[in-house]
Amino acid sequence: MHRRRLDSSAVRSAGYDRDRRILEIEITGGAVYQYLDVPAREFMALLAADSHGRYYNEHIKPVYEYRRR
Repeated sequence: MHRRRLDSSAVRSAGYDRDRRILEIEITGGAVYQYLDVPAREFMALLAADSHGRYYNEHIKPVYEYRRR
């Protein structure tokens, strides 16, 4: 999955697979997490957020099931 580099101190990059509804997040430090059954609107909102890290911590991390890659 191709990830876009983000200008954030917490989230290094993010990518989205529309067919599988997987949001992939690389955090600062290099760990990669795949969040499952995430609507495309969440990915778009993450990209548009003033603070990618804050959006991730408030709207993605506590809501969606994940697996570490």
